Amino acid sequence: MKIVDLICSPGKTGFYFDDQKAIKQGAGHDGMFYIGEPTTPGFPAIRIAGESISVMLILEDGQVAFGDCAAVQYSGAGGRDPLFLAKDFIPVIEGPIKEKLVGRELDSFKDLAEEFDHLHLDGKRLHTAIRYGVTQAILDAVAKAKHLTMAEVIRDEYETGVEIKRIPIFAQTGDDRYINADKMIIKEVEVLPHGLFNNVEEKTGHNGELLREYVIWLRDRILDKRHNAEYSPTLHIDVYGTIGDFTGNDIDKMAVYLKTLEEAAKPFQLRIEGPMDMGNREDQMRVLAELTKRLDDEQINVQLVADEWCNTLEDVIDFAKVKAGHMIQIKTPDLGGINNTINAVLKCKEYGVLAYCGGTCNETGRSAEVLVNCSMATGADQQLAKPGMGVDEGFMLVNNEMNRVCALVNHRK
Repeated sequence: MKIVDLICSPGKTGFYFDDQKAIKQGAGHDGMFYIGEPTTPGFPAIRIAGESISVMLILEDGQVAFGDCAAVQYSGAGGRDPLFLAKDFIPVIEGPIKEKLVGRELDSFKDLAEEFDHLHLDGKRLHTAIRYGVTQAILDAVAKAKHLTMAEVIRDEYETGVEIKRIPIFAQTGDDRYINADKMIIKEVEVLPHGLFNNVEEKTGHNGELLREYVIWLRDRILDKRHNAEYSPTLHIDVYGTIGDFTGNDIDKMAVYLKTLEEAAKPFQLRIEGPMDMGNREDQMRVLAELTKRLDDEQINVQLVADEWCNTLEDVIDFAKVKAGHMIQIKTPDLGGINNTINAVLKCKEYGVLAYCGGTCNETGRSAEVLVNCSMATGADQQLAKPGMGVDEGFMLVNNEMNRVCALVNHRK
């Protein structure tokens, strides 16, 4: 089966592009808008609608395979590729990329994905969002050519040896951490609530007291409101380095505080994402590895999740090697081609670290569906419900795709 044509269409994502630099410099809020002038190149305003590009591959038999190019909320920040606007990048995809894809045989996702993930035009590697969407489309095309699910293609080509089955879904509340947590409890989300504890003064507390109060509230809310006594979710809270902020990044103080959170969360397993932010990659790996070991040695049952300074496939491998965290978030759009996400999950498993297939609220329904297949085929330990910040929509998309894939795979057994 060959690709005979390529067509693009512009789209919207499930959230927004935000100028992180301007926000950090103190931009004010007016409803959903930010007040002030943008500072990151390419931004016409501090907050703008997120954009995507659907890449559609027309196959010899008339089938259409597609994937969505998308970038994270804070595009252009922290060394990331520039703001991803459809009008700027459709000509690239419909030009030189189309020329290289049309006529290609669809006998191997792995080979084609590696080729286009590492493709250079005018001496530069393709934007991560393009690599993300084009490799999604290639995976879908190979799956359609072989009449398999995308998960089965990955399982077979990468010889993962895993059983394709449901994996835990992790939903995020955004700032609406009470009402949205209720939504998650009603729908029995396996991992919750993220929480967005990104500020010491207003959210975590100068001694961590506000975070601890929230963990107690969440524990009690689940115990009181669950309609199934067997529902026992994992509590996963992202603290954006704020525990390190109020403890001075002191290992002893952080361990003592995390012990209090363990007690507050019981009987539920607790995960803390990004406990500290050391300001650079090497120190982050070192301190996170030390704190992980300390918790293990003292049998403090809190699992740490690597986030800050762990952005690329190479970062994931390096963090996993030294066990900087019990779990690593794989930021799928930042890795470019989805072949890198697949390899990242497999590397985490190789080094005995839990793999969290993450991403961004600023993706699309299509990218979420494709990445579900990647997670299931590699045996990831957790899959982010995405896109958006409304809980219901992202959880629905990921949950339903997961169940569809299971049903099809089981039907073929």
